[in-house]
Amino acid sequence: MDIIRLIFAIILPPVGVFLQVGFSGAFWLNILLTLLGYVPGIIHAVYIILKR
Repeated sequence: MDIIRLIFAIILPPVGVFLQVGFSGAFWLNILLTLLGYVPGIIHAVYIILKR
């Protein structure tokens, strides 16, 4: 299942984070980071998925 989340984290970072943690603070932070820059959103999403 982590492989699918990582693929989503690269294509659409908020979706990957949502699949991992749901509607928590990490999800909203990832949306903000993705809006500010696509690469920071990817880095945060991969970090969240690999951390948990």
